[in-house]
Amino acid sequence: MSEALHKSKNKASASAPGSTAFEFPKFDIPNFDMPKMEIPAAFRDFAEKNASQVKDSCEKMRAAAEEATDVFEDTYATASKGAADYGIKLLEVTRTNTAAAFDFYTELMTVKSYSDAIELSTEHVRKQFETATAQTKDLAALAQKVATATAEPIKDGVTKVFAKVA
Repeated sequence: MSEALHKSKNKASASAPGSTAFEFPKFDIPNFDMPKMEIPAAFRDFAEKNASQVKDSCEKMRAAAEEATDVFEDTYATASKGAADYGIKLLEVTRTNTAAAFDFYTELMTVKSYSDAIELSTEHVRKQFETATAQTKDLAALAQKVATATAEPIKDGVTKVFAKVA
């Protein structure tokens, strides 16, 4: 500690003989009693009616939230199943296309002339185009079915829930 600060502390303690710490003055806080007053019956009825309405509204909101949760859970299950079905369909498409490619390459190894290779290649491309067109239609139909099966319950459920709350 610096010497000037030490001297300053000594002077402060010397100026207050016998006291070591600052003390707050003691005084009593007045005690106010709340006046007793009667609440008018009309006001009491109004407050009770509003409390009842709030309670009913909260109950409706809770029921609506539970119903909406059920709708979303069912929708999630439907969407999950639809996604799994779509994934399985994609695996089938991949397996079919892979098998067709291996068959083509196997046949291509057995051709004797260039014209046979061109003919085989043309036939393979035509078949693959037809297959790809059919596969695309099937996948699009499945995707639309899944989207409809997923969106329709949400739309109906949310409409019902909001109708109940309103």
